[in-house]
Order: sequence, then structure tokens, then C-alpha cells
Amino acid sequence: MNDRAPAPGGLALIQDLVNTLDIESGADSLDTPEGLARFGLAAGEAEGARELRESLRAVCLAHAGHPAHRRVAPLDELLAGAPLRVTVDEDGGAARLVPATEGTRRVRSAASSASPAPLAFRIAAAVAESLVEGTWPRLKACEAPTCHWAYYDRSPAGRGRWCSMSVCGARAKMRRYRAK
Repeated sequence: MNDRAPAPGGLALIQDLVNTLDIESGADSLDTPEGLARFGLAAGEAEGARELRESLRAVCLAHAGHPAHRRVAPLDELLAGAPLRVTVDEDGGAARLVPATEGTRRVRSAASSASPAPLAFRIAAAVAESLVEGTWPRLKACEAPTCHWAYYDRSPAGRGRWCSMSVCGARAKMRRYRAK
């Protein structure tokens, strides 16, 4: 539904996860093996991913100034099991976040041949990195109750309201016009 450019950096992962559910049609890509594979999940991990998705959606709605769409587990509780630590590459000096439980073992990126880190860790790392970059509050959810699609608000004032002006924005404006 979203005609905007994807969110920057790790926020794209969060945006992709939130947008696995099309509220209007009820289609959930986490119901498919392809949808699960996209996030490096096994079939038994779908329910936890859905819980994480809906908590992220509630936070995105809060970023847009809207109440949660339903009762959800607090995001900080879901991410508490994914503590992070900073590692610094000795050669290049590049810093990155890794699971605190990894000790001295290195974690390869999700794009590498190794299996990706657990979803909660990748989400926690994306949130932490976006906090540092100042982009976290700009990941929002569409205010349309039949949508709540995640989008990255690139508007200068940071006051975007809809995932797509041509769909959800147009519908809201038409409803307001007809109500007059």
C-alpha cells in the first residue's frame, strides 16, 4: 500500500516486519514459508514474530501521535532478551552491535552466508542504531484504521499522516469532504 521510499538503514527491517500484515485484506505473509524465510524464521517462530510486529506497530502509531491499535506486549519487554554490546573491528575501526551473549564470537550480517541473528536481536540493533542517527521517531504507522502500514516520514516538519497520499490520504480527504 505504501508508495514511499523504504526507511533508511536498519529501520527498513522494522518497516518490512510491520508491513507483513495487510490489515484491510487480512493477508499475513508470516503465514507463508517465503514470508518466514525473508526474516530468517522457522515455522515455530511465527507467533513470536507476530507479537513483535504488533508491538512495533503500536510504537509506530505512537510516533505518529495515535493510540495503540490494540493491547500489545510492551516492546521493551520483548527486546529485553536481546541485549546488545558494541564491538570494534581491530583493522578498520568499524563499530557494530552484536548480541551480548556472543562473547568474543563474531556475528556475520544477515546478508552473509551464516544464518541471520535472531529477529529480536536484529530489531533491537536497528532501534539502537536509529536512535543514534535520530531516525527512530520518523518511523510511523498510517493513521487509517484499516491500514496502519509502516512508513518512514521524510516530510520536513515530520508530520506525515498516511502511508500513501494517493490511497489513505485521498480516502480520508474524501470522507471529510463528504461529511461536509
